[in-house]
Amino acid sequence: MGLLLLVPLLLLPVSYGLPFYNGFYYSNSANDQNPGNGHGKDLLNGVKLVVETPEETLFTYQGASVILPCRYHYEPALGSPRRVRIKWWKLSENGAPEKDVLVAIGLRHRSFGDYQGRVHLRQEKEHDVSLEIQDLRLEDYGRYRCEVIDGLEDESGLVELELRGVVFPYQSPNGRYQLNFHEGQQVCAEQGAVVASFEQLFRAWEEGLDWCNAGWLQDATVQYPIMLPRRPCGGPGLAPGVRSYGPRHRRLHRYDVFCFATALKGRVYYLEHPEKLTLTEAREACQEDDATIAKVGQLFAAWKFHGLDRCDAGWLADGSVRYPVVHPHPNCGPPEPGVRSFGFPDPQSRLYGVYCYRQH
Repeated sequence: MGLLLLVPLLLLPVSYGLPFYNGFYYSNSANDQNPGNGHGKDLLNGVKLVVETPEETLFTYQGASVILPCRYHYEPALGSPRRVRIKWWKLSENGAPEKDVLVAIGLRHRSFGDYQGRVHLRQEKEHDVSLEIQDLRLEDYGRYRCEVIDGLEDESGLVELELRGVVFPYQSPNGRYQLNFHEGQQVCAEQGAVVASFEQLFRAWEEGLDWCNAGWLQDATVQYPIMLPRRPCGGPGLAPGVRSYGPRHRRLHRYDVFCFATALKGRVYYLEHPEKLTLTEAREACQEDDATIAKVGQLFAAWKFHGLDRCDAGWLADGSVRYPVVHPHPNCGPPEPGVRSFGFPDPQSRLYGVYCYRQH
């Protein structure tokens, strides 16, 4: 038993006397103390460092700017300011690595990776170390930790950031269950989306998503949401819910995929054109209208968040033909709202119009 306990102890990092905070070494030499305050050990004499972050989830959309609130104070309050270190990082999600976002001491700060040039501390008020993220990307959603470090003491709080979006199932042009996990990631990205998380799929199920084909999720599990249990979908005896096949091999197993697209800054519209178009002609027609042919994720987002309601079938960027219905009516498909699909017709067919996307 003693030998078993010894092995993990040997694997722990050795700091040789330097304090270690979440991947960063900090020196506590006299040159690194706040000059003139003379109270380097106040926190050891009954003073408590408190970090405050919001309990509720923050919601925003792709391309926007957002402020992640974080403030700190001392209990009891101190009479003079102290020099603290601030660190923001994004926690790991579904196997993705932890990401450093920003570290700051006073007016000096450093940002990391994809966050460079997009993040800064607000610091508009005393003890305000809120983080502003500009030009939000699909991969920015998740949980962020704000850490305040004063000498040997550190406290932190969590901020959860969620993008407003819509989950949609995606099937390969070659048919059902043709995508491994990596191909699922690629097709979602091509359609202006990312692979959905379980939480996003579960929320979509709560809002009424009912889909019988199993699809990849962000954690490489395969699941599908059922509102109305029926024979082809696990049998009528099972309760409604999100059914799971569990984790699958990312390269060998093949399914559909659930994608997640966020609300848009631009506009999706059906192009009024005097005649129906081939797929190539559809792309060219959007370009002539100072736009691009819309992606599947953009059409779903326009249907979900901008109320796009149109009974005309139109080409999209992946070669599929679809149309969005917010208010179902006769001669326009099933009685439920949704984005209808004609699949992937012959690209030379002249039976359809086109949906275009124009940025604001």
